[in-house]
Amino acid sequence: MQPGTGDEKPVLPELRNAWWEHGVRRRTETGVFGVFAELPGLIRQAIRIAWRADRARTLVVAGATIVAGAMATFGLLSTQRVLVELFGGGPTPDRVRAALPALIVLAVVTAVRGALGIAVGYAQNGLAPRVNQAAERRLFETTTAVQVSAFDADAFADDMERATRGSDAAMGLVQNTANMFAGLVSLIAVAVAVVVINPLLLAALLVATLPNGYAALRAGHLRYATFLAGSVRRRRLWVLQHQMAERDSAPELRSYGLRDFLLGQYDMVMGAQTKEDLTLARRTTTTTSVGAVISGIGLAGVWVLLGALLAGGRIPLSAAVTCVVAIQAAQRALALVTFQLDQLYTGGQFFKEYVGFLDRARTYLPREQFTVAPAAPVFEQVSVRGVSLRYPDKDTVAVDDVTLTITAGQTVAFVGENGSGKSTLAAMIASLREPTDGVIEWNGRPIEHWDRDSVRAQIGVVLQAHHRWPYTAATNIAMGDLSVPAKQDRIEHAATRAAAHDTIVALSHGYETLLDRTFKDGEELSGGQWQRITAARGLYRDADLLIMDEPSSALDPRAEDALFQAIADRQGKQTTILITHRLANVIHADMIYVLHDGALVEAGTHPQLVAAGGRYAELFALQAAGYQPNTTPGEPA
Repeated sequence: MQPGTGDEKPVLPELRNAWWEHGVRRRTETGVFGVFAELPGLIRQAIRIAWRADRARTLVVAGATIVAGAMATFGLLSTQRVLVELFGGGPTPDRVRAALPALIVLAVVTAVRGALGIAVGYAQNGLAPRVNQAAERRLFETTTAVQVSAFDADAFADDMERATRGSDAAMGLVQNTANMFAGLVSLIAVAVAVVVINPLLLAALLVATLPNGYAALRAGHLRYATFLAGSVRRRRLWVLQHQMAERDSAPELRSYGLRDFLLGQYDMVMGAQTKEDLTLARRTTTTTSVGAVISGIGLAGVWVLLGALLAGGRIPLSAAVTCVVAIQAAQRALALVTFQLDQLYTGGQFFKEYVGFLDRARTYLPREQFTVAPAAPVFEQVSVRGVSLRYPDKDTVAVDDVTLTITAGQTVAFVGENGSGKSTLAAMIASLREPTDGVIEWNGRPIEHWDRDSVRAQIGVVLQAHHRWPYTAATNIAMGDLSVPAKQDRIEHAATRAAAHDTIVALSHGYETLLDRTFKDGEELSGGQWQRITAARGLYRDADLLIMDEPSSALDPRAEDALFQAIADRQGKQTTILITHRLANVIHADMIYVLHDGALVEAGTHPQLVAAGGRYAELFALQAAGYQPNTTPGEPA
């Protein structure tokens, strides 16, 4: 559709092609024969993963696979010897006795191969969880170490989504490599027997089987390309599925009549996904069908060749029967190899995404991760010097050239309207984000020159957009300081200061109540109750520097008063940065910083700012008017 025709249909932003997808698609353009160029690297990766996870089981899988494949040659040779004796001249009892040694060898070979197969199965089953744990833990080690700013980038989110699939593919890569080698060794063993009978049979057999193998590889390549192109749709579908089938969204879904809207969104996204799936199904079916037809014609040629050789007396009947058995075994081995090649390459691409993500994620790691930095000393002062921050893909700055200093023992407030940059500035001070310009100093030294973990250990952060951790109430609070064993009296003291103690003891199991309704005996808290738990977590840390971002937005007046009393108790002893829209709670702050559109526009105490008659005075007057009888907000009280 061309713009301006009037035929345009709304397209969700999530469905539009992003610039970073083009590079991903180019990685899928490698021809099928390019698969073989990548196999050595993928196999090395598989062996390295398995070896690191469990050396003993890796050796068992490798050794048993090679020995079991070699047994196939002895099995076919024994089969041929049995047939030679049985088809020979003389009485039947004599022929059976003559074939008995070969039968015994065949039975032993079959038993050994069966035992080796069991050993490989046990080893692979024991290896799988270890490989998966190692790969998944490495992924989470990375995702928990990158800067918060990484999650602002859409490309990072999609990269991580594919990497998650890649960690799952780690064990598949190992298993597919082992299975491919098993098939390959069996194929070599069968090929040796077939060549002994007649070399022409081997060439004919390859003609009969290779088209199927090529088709399987081509189909796998198509599936991988479709997977990469659909990562955004899958994430959008996941979100929609949760929106339509979760308890949290159910009330608003019904109150606002969102059912048809969400179903429409689902139909739009799923329609695009279904169209892609149908296209993929058509292309893969066509590819595999053509391969099957060509392979069938080739196989018919094998049987014609075998009949001609037998009729011409170029091979005996025993060899012909052995050849039939060998051809069937070779078909199974070739089918296994080609299928595993398809799986190995496809799974290997997912694993490449995983490895590539781990490498690319290094650019999001804090700078001191690459150097050894000293531990930060006890907090005395934090200085913000000309600091700015711009979020990815945004035209305006979130924080614009801000300079200020906060010293130990002060209680300071960041105030301003929504979007003024208060929370972003606090996040930079908390070492959660790095400024794009300027510097933040901890005790007179740039914060990135200190060990970041030692800085964060001295900072407590209470966020308005807090996460509801699905653990017990006690654990939720104790997570504020995991450097020392949790103590119940300390937990209850923090809860009391945050006005959360009475809420917790009223739960079915008190402090041991699981705060998640999706688990048995779990309970659900209101927004205000969760805010108390979050505040208690911050107070439990008893940090030198405490940042509280809208800590009372969902609290009732009594709980709010108790919380701000706890904050007031810190004044002069510990440092607190308070972000709030309720200006009555900041009138006793040592310093109030007023931000607007990311810039620091005013600074001073409450009396100074009111006397100045600027933005702060205007905002304070608006709120104060709401508490005055017979006064319209916006008019002088």
